[in-house]
Amino acid sequence: MISFQTHRFKNGLRLVHHHDATTQMVAVNLLYDVGSSDENPGKTGLAHLMEHLMFAGTKHVKSYDDALQEAGGDSNAWTNIDVTNYYDILPAQNIETALWLESERLINLALTEENIEIQKSVVIEEFKQRYLNQPYGDILHLQHGQAYKVHPYRWPTIGLDVETIRGFTRDDVLNFHKRHYAVNNIVMCVSGNIDFDTTLRLVEKWFGDIEPQQLINRNLPVEPPQLQHRFITHKCDVPSNMIFRAYHMCARADEQYQATDLISDVLGNGMSSRFYKELILGSSMFVDVDASVLGSRDPGLFYVRARLAEGTEFDKANNLIDEVIAKLQDGISQQEIDKCVNKYISNKLFENVGYAEKAYSLARHELQWGAHNINDENEIYRSLSPSKLIDVATTLFNSDNCSTIFYGPNA
Repeated sequence: MISFQTHRFKNGLRLVHHHDATTQMVAVNLLYDVGSSDENPGKTGLAHLMEHLMFAGTKHVKSYDDALQEAGGDSNAWTNIDVTNYYDILPAQNIETALWLESERLINLALTEENIEIQKSVVIEEFKQRYLNQPYGDILHLQHGQAYKVHPYRWPTIGLDVETIRGFTRDDVLNFHKRHYAVNNIVMCVSGNIDFDTTLRLVEKWFGDIEPQQLINRNLPVEPPQLQHRFITHKCDVPSNMIFRAYHMCARADEQYQATDLISDVLGNGMSSRFYKELILGSSMFVDVDASVLGSRDPGLFYVRARLAEGTEFDKANNLIDEVIAKLQDGISQQEIDKCVNKYISNKLFENVGYAEKAYSLARHELQWGAHNINDENEIYRSLSPSKLIDVATTLFNSDNCSTIFYGPNA
């Protein structure tokens, strides 16, 4: 069990606190309820660019990183389709430095033409390195663009293309910041060697007088049910041929999520999984095969990805994957479920062993379901039965619900 306390300030800021007396450090995690799915189709990549700009300095602080490092701290951030996360780690006695800097860049960010152009160049270089010039780097562009037709999950977090990023204006950036970077659009978690009352007092000091903004109601288009199998080939010079599949699945908060997640473990997690035993050990067609889920705010994707051995024909390998999935729908043993549940719970314990890891986990749970969910979810996994997984799998693995890519030099 992870102990915590919560508080909501008058301006809408949500705070989660976890006390850890075993460390002399503290983590300050700010989770902004904005991701790439909040962008307009013609302005993709703004959320990620804004993440970079948050480190570009403010009206009063030339360098965010330099100021934090002088207090013995470090920071980083990331953006995904649903949220943007910022975190600072520093000695507990210097927590005010982090709170001051976070409040300063929220209200006084230096969104100058010069800073915007610099960060656009940085993001464009990242786009080239990670997506254009790296083997398999474009798969998310292909896979999400194939599976989603109207929902903004159809573009990747970094954006659809370099030219769109290059074309962002200062007004584009200012408008995005104004719409989403508000004190009432943040979940903050403070985790480490600091008590709750002190945390409340200091957060009130640095954030309490920031005025809330009128937030735009999120009204994203609903992806219609996929009624026909989608298939494309993508010929490219990469080391191995691969098969990529994406099945539409439920959202992270849906009651079927845990069963769907466990199905991915039964199929593809570890050397006792179905894919490993039947495709890696039981045939010579595959180098590796895995299954995973997109645990997103809106309905996500269930991925199956297979790297093929040299000389393997796409169709034969694809049919063999179908056979394994069909067998799963015929029956799952309680022993398989128990094994995967035990592995999930132990992994979750290790993932949340430190104060910094707890800071993000608590903020994420508070934003999406309420922080209490972090302690409730293990029991949901333990309660899953073979019949529940088979029911979910039967709906999930409908062939009309699948998008497939044959990808590689022989595609």
